Order: sequence, then structure tokens, then C-alpha cells
Amino acid sequence: MRETATLLLASDAEVPSPERLENLRQALAGMMREAIPEIEAAAGRLPKDDIPRACALACVGEARMRLRLDAGDGFEQRLARAVKLARSVRALADHCQTLGCAS
Repeated sequence: MRETATLLLASDAEVPSPERLENLRQALAGMMREAIPEIEAAAGRLPKDDIPRACALACVGEARMRLRLDAGDGFEQRLARAVKLARSVRALADHCQTLGCAS
């Protein structure tokens, strides 16, 4: 997950071709769809007032919102939205690690 996100988030990341960008966007969205239920399950095992639980569930909410966005019109908008997906993937990976998910 982190490696794929880094393809768009690294300071020296190259701007992908439109086709490559679409492939990355689809891959990132798929990773998010897989990670979200795992994070929710892991967070659900924590007490309701647990701060890592609240943070993870907030991240899940934001990730779901980003998944509902369309890809965007024009390359620049598509790139910006893919970068947001990459940020969510990285954050979800962090929460998986913190909560002990399988991912």
C-alpha cells in the first residue's frame, strides 16, 4: 500500500502518463476498499472512548468520502484526486499498523 502511494506522494515523484494515472487511481481505490473493513473491525474491538479508535474511524470516513468522488475532469484534476487517494491509502496503512490489522 505504501509503495503504491509513494508513486504519487514522493517529493521526486514523476508525473504519470494519463493511462498510468488511471491504473494507479484504480489500484489505490481497490486498496482502500480492502483496508476499510479491516480497520473498522480492528477499531471495533477497542473501547468506544479510545483515541486510536476515533482517529482510525475518522480516517475511514474521509477515505469513504474520497472514494465517492469521481475521477475528475482533465488531467490536473484527475492527478489531484489521485494524490488525495494516495494520502488516504498511506493514512489507512498507518492505522492498520497501529491497530494490528492483517494488511
